Amino acid sequence: MRSLMVFVMLAATWIVLSGYFTKLLLGFGLGSCLVVTWLAARMDRFDGDDIQYELGLRPLRYLPYLLSEIVKSNLQLARVILSPRMQIQQRLLRVEATPKSELAQVVYANSITLTPGTTTLDLRAGSLLVHALTKEAADGVLTGDMGRRCAALEGQPLPGGPTP
Repeated sequence: MRSLMVFVMLAATWIVLSGYFTKLLLGFGLGSCLVVTWLAARMDRFDGDDIQYELGLRPLRYLPYLLSEIVKSNLQLARVILSPRMQIQQRLLRVEATPKSELAQVVYANSITLTPGTTTLDLRAGSLLVHALTKEAADGVLTGDMGRRCAALEGQPLPGGPTP
């Protein structure tokens, strides 16, 4: 039953993203969905453990914030790159991961990496190692705003933190 569900989801995704309905392309899509389903079953991806998604719809409230941070970081980085004197001040920061669940910590680490000028290098024991290209990018990470918003994804807003 799981293999059937995976196949149906892959096929539906392929059809929606492809948008082509010729016999040849539908055949390729069918074939690739069958191969991927077979490979996933062979790799024991269907081991009987249920994956529990615990964030609900809260990421839909987080997404606009993340997109705005990506745009702001892009503009800041473009200004640094286009200025005659590149004011790059690289830093390595060790910051505590405000979210407690592993899933929210991964979302936090990936959100930092998605914003230009910062990259999460390591996530271990509730702590992130972040490389920041500029002082502004480092200050943005150190404010902890993104961490509080990722913690709010867990459904437990932190006291004093903004409501996403």
